[in-house]
Amino acid sequence: MILSATQPYFAPFPGFFYKARLCDVLVVLDSVQFPRRTTWISRNRFKNSQGTLWMTVPVWKKGLGLQKINEVRICYDFGWTRKHLESLKVAYANAPYLADHMPLVEELFSSAFEKLIDLNMKIIRYVLNQLRIRTELVLLSELGVEAKGDLLPVTICRKLGSMRFLAQHSAAKYLNPELFSEAGIRLEFFRTPSPVYPQLWGDFIPDLSVFDLIFNCGPKTQDILLGQKDQGMEGF
Repeated sequence: MILSATQPYFAPFPGFFYKARLCDVLVVLDSVQFPRRTTWISRNRFKNSQGTLWMTVPVWKKGLGLQKINEVRICYDFGWTRKHLESLKVAYANAPYLADHMPLVEELFSSAFEKLIDLNMKIIRYVLNQLRIRTELVLLSELGVEAKGDLLPVTICRKLGSMRFLAQHSAAKYLNPELFSEAGIRLEFFRTPSPVYPQLWGDFIPDLSVFDLIFNCGPKTQDILLGQKDQGMEGF
């Protein structure tokens, strides 16, 4: 069994789902600390006539101190949901497959979600289903794992009985190969592909939210992203 782990990003870039396809179980790190600074957990990039369109989901932070990701609540003040929805509609009005996904988009930019984790997991599960990726999702909060830092991925593997842990090549500097070796767990890496596909609005911008790919390419998204060869998988 190949296991990997990830934070629950907001409308993740396509590489997130390529990684999900490579593993059997994807552990979502929902009970680790929510970053104090700018984070992909609450924002991502889309595209409009001006180029990159940043979208951020406001959350409550002030006076709350350190929060776990699964504790963070969405702030619905200032009418941002309506603005985000209209921005997406304008930006992707000519995208061939926007209409197919409008029910989800309208739900996302409503007040249906109290916590950020619920919004993000709705998106992640939706896209996995669209791409027919059957990888099992497991929330860290459900595992009763208390380990932190270098010991966390090793402990997760032990908890779930996995002898293989998969990570992006760029994450190698954050992992301790010796701990995996001592536990008898094979540490494997892959390089995230950056697919090129038809986009609206001029020059191609790589690694936008996966929705840019889905809105523009619809059912071809699976072949564009998942039809590529594994990018330099290697292990210790």
